[in-house]
Amino acid sequence: MYKKSAIFAATAAMMMGANAQAQDSVFVGHLADMSGPTAFVGKVYADGVRDAMTYINANGGISGTKLEFETIDYAYKVPQAIASYKKWKSRKGMVAMQGWGTADTEALISFVAKDEIPVYSASYSGHLTDPMGKNPKTSKPAPYNFFYGASYSDACRGLVQWAAEDWKAKGNAGKPKFTHIGANHPYPNAPKEACAIYAKELGFEVMPPVVISMKPGDFKAQCLSLKSSGTNYGYIGNLGGSVLSLVKSCNTVGTDIQFMSNIWGGDKKVFEAAGEGIKDYIFPTMTPFWTDEVPGMKLVHEISKVSDPSGKEERLHHYIRGVCSAYYMKEAMEWAKANGGITGENIKKGMYARENWVPAGLEGVCLAANWSAEDHRGINQVNIYKGNYNDGNVQIERVSQMTLERRDDWLGF
Repeated sequence: MYKKSAIFAATAAMMMGANAQAQDSVFVGHLADMSGPTAFVGKVYADGVRDAMTYINANGGISGTKLEFETIDYAYKVPQAIASYKKWKSRKGMVAMQGWGTADTEALISFVAKDEIPVYSASYSGHLTDPMGKNPKTSKPAPYNFFYGASYSDACRGLVQWAAEDWKAKGNAGKPKFTHIGANHPYPNAPKEACAIYAKELGFEVMPPVVISMKPGDFKAQCLSLKSSGTNYGYIGNLGGSVLSLVKSCNTVGTDIQFMSNIWGGDKKVFEAAGEGIKDYIFPTMTPFWTDEVPGMKLVHEISKVSDPSGKEERLHHYIRGVCSAYYMKEAMEWAKANGGITGENIKKGMYARENWVPAGLEGVCLAANWSAEDHRGINQVNIYKGNYNDGNVQIERVSQMTLERRDDWLGF
């Protein structure tokens, strides 16, 4: 009896594996903000993800398996994001999801862990990097959450590290003053406490946060507050029109401050819209720029032709990060297909299969990543750039590159 049962079980397992590996298609849900408060960059990133998945299908799919996907504009509304997730899970048999915002990604942590659905979000919240829930500051373990890039917390730590060096390089004495600026919302708040703690470690005097809306507005009162506090370095946690309003308002009232932004708050579109008001604006990136001559940019340009056949549109670095996100998922799925089938659990295992991982064809574009079952801080490198607008031209130059420690107390925070 035992031998027959063992043979039956082994045969069944082999059949299941063969069926999984012979999948004709798998479904990926794609949440995007195309019309809400973060659409300024949401559409750019979403185009990168969609173009990449379409290009992958046109070039063999996942080792012969087609990627079926649906993009839903959830307009940055958490209830709509949850409803979309549940629909995809129950009706489409979703095996992975490309996500977007911080509030919705964090709201879905328990759902995706229970359902074993890997989520590749465009939220870089440090809370998503602790798969085991080791850090007591982390509210929930996030074993199925991944993102391409340094966390908001690590990027901000890199910026204050640069600021500390900048302060000394300019010959200043005493403690520089640092202020977090942003809406009272999960996205701008994600790095606030972590960055403030590290700024204090580096010798900054941390001032009370200044709250500004995610929407464009008149922020002269907030700029006067920054001016009266003597803030030297301000970290902007918002993006798009809100950033433009802040820069213009502070110029109007004569606030002398070094602005540093999160990764969504600095790009060529922001500088063009702000015009002469932008001066020495510091921001982080996780990819090179569209016109940079690196080997993998050739593939990015080919992917871009999916939605721009002319090949003339210059894409922002947010688009390129969307491409990287899709390609890490692609290669994890390829590993899964070769190791039992494209399931959520196997895709997750595929994320741990390689070290110093750069997707094939994107060398020089995507930074080398290292995910492990205990640590989802895939990237700990931050490239820091300075943007200016002079005489009608946007000028962007790299000023530093920071590699962040993988400190235990920073995991998930």
